[in-house]
Amino acid sequence: MSAPVRVLVCDDQILIRTGLSTIIDAQPDLAVAGECGDGRTAVELAGRLRPDVVVMDVRMPVLDGIEATRLLAGAGVEHPVKVLVVTTFNLDEYVYEALRAGASGFLLKDAPPDRLLHGIRTVATGAALLDPEVTRRLVGRYAARIRPAEGGAQDIPLTPRELEVLRLIADGLSNGEIAAALVISHETVKTFVSRILTKLGLRDRVQAVVYAYRRGLVT
Repeated sequence: MSAPVRVLVCDDQILIRTGLSTIIDAQPDLAVAGECGDGRTAVELAGRLRPDVVVMDVRMPVLDGIEATRLLAGAGVEHPVKVLVVTTFNLDEYVYEALRAGASGFLLKDAPPDRLLHGIRTVATGAALLDPEVTRRLVGRYAARIRPAEGGAQDIPLTPRELEVLRLIADGLSNGEIAAALVISHETVKTFVSRILTKLGLRDRVQAVVYAYRRGLVT
């Protein structure tokens, strides 16, 4: 058996921190590597424990989750750590700043446990994850600020079907939702997403969303 994914849980509310740790530790493929209640300790523990994923709250004492994420996963960090930001604050500026700081994903604390666990597993693989509702709110708020680049869909090196999938990604749909909308298999969607990222030289779905808005594919 492969080693479990090691998770560092960082939240200043002990009841929430304990609840998250209990949910995570109950999974055979996950293990809590440590817990803490402020961003500064999160950075120190992450450097010492080297967890696979850090579950990070946003509003915390000493050092907030955004700055802690930047120190753990931001540009120029020699050994970046995968960070999944989980917060009660469904505010677009937190999402935007967390992703700019280097977070691999963003979930709300009122998401069901299975979505949290899926998020941890997804981020651990190196993929990015955004709660679909958060994605919709994020692009809705920031779309008007993203100035479309010159050219349109005709200049994008994607097939019509790939363009269709890219638009659905930008709308905040998950792979399962895209599969249902296009009446294709989940594996086919994954193949399309992989091709899109490769062709456009994008790192993850987050960059794909921004690209779609910059090219005027969605409004």
